[in-house]
Amino acid sequence: MFRVNLDTSASEGSARSATATTHRGTYSTPCFMPVGTRGAIKYLSARDYAELGAQIVLGNTYHLMLRPGAEVIEQFGGLGAFAAWEGLTLTDSGGFQVFSLDPKVDDDGVTFKSTYDGSYHRFTPEIAVGVQQKIGADIQMVLDVCTSLPAEPHVVRLALERTHAWAIRARAAHTRTDQSLFGIVQGGTDAAMRAESARRTVDVGFDGYAIGGLSVGESRAEMVDAIGACIDELPKDQPRYLMGVGDPASLVEAVALGVDQFDCVLQTRVGRHGTALTSEGKVHMKNAQHTLSEEPLDALCQCWVCKTHTRGYLRHLTQVGEPSAARLLSLHNVAWTIQLMNSMKLAIEAGTFSEFRRQTLEVWG
Repeated sequence: MFRVNLDTSASEGSARSATATTHRGTYSTPCFMPVGTRGAIKYLSARDYAELGAQIVLGNTYHLMLRPGAEVIEQFGGLGAFAAWEGLTLTDSGGFQVFSLDPKVDDDGVTFKSTYDGSYHRFTPEIAVGVQQKIGADIQMVLDVCTSLPAEPHVVRLALERTHAWAIRARAAHTRTDQSLFGIVQGGTDAAMRAESARRTVDVGFDGYAIGGLSVGESRAEMVDAIGACIDELPKDQPRYLMGVGDPASLVEAVALGVDQFDCVLQTRVGRHGTALTSEGKVHMKNAQHTLSEEPLDALCQCWVCKTHTRGYLRHLTQVGEPSAARLLSLHNVAWTIQLMNSMKLAIEAGTFSEFRRQTLEVWG
């Protein structure tokens, strides 16, 4: 495995601006990673990713192993080459999708049903590693057990223990020296279990560390407390990745605690349903107030959608169900979020992050 080194260039409190070095290139943090579930971000192409300023794009192991199949992607030279994306790639283990499909879970692994044809498939920590090695992303995740929240303590404990046991097995199964493997911390919203899971995951030894099992039903305050309970147990010279979180308030709160990178489908999901993320909050394009508006979605945004199109035009596209509306709003939302992360980075370097956080929470908190 290739250990991802993280060099901090500036910090304010626990928030930090840094550069992470992988086998194939570097990325700067804080970093937002758009999600390309089936090998593409919905309505976007690899050319879009580059123009939007994305550094890492995610793929979903569960979906990609079912269609087109890991072996097909391997024949094309890996996920990046398959999608014609020259940036970095990361695959999740499929653990969250497996969890959301209510599979049969035992100590050895999970058995789940395909959403495509109803066929049954078996996933173990070793199989998850093997599939992801074929998919060939620059970073892969261990198979973990994610529980919905709130959950009884014994349910959280079982998920923690299985995640830890599977992490050991995944670490032993991983053989690609040009691919990094990240461990995942579980523990629900229980502070003691979060800290314990972090310590035990670090003891196994990974190339980076993710905080999983959050944004699954708990409040933002509970999420922040759970991150705070484990963040100091994770190495300062390796990336800290909060999985599946992308709303602006949670992003700025997590960066304040020392988290480096994030992923989420929120940006494109709300975009497909006619909502834009802006410096003024959410803008719902179906609202009649935008009918004659010649304003851009966000006057402060540098994306080409904001430089080209008016709210009035985008409202029209949304109203008539024109597919390009989903594309344009998704493009803007991803670009806007990447710009938000860059603004956090600049604020940390300028020593003004606390004020930036306060202003962001005034709008989004």
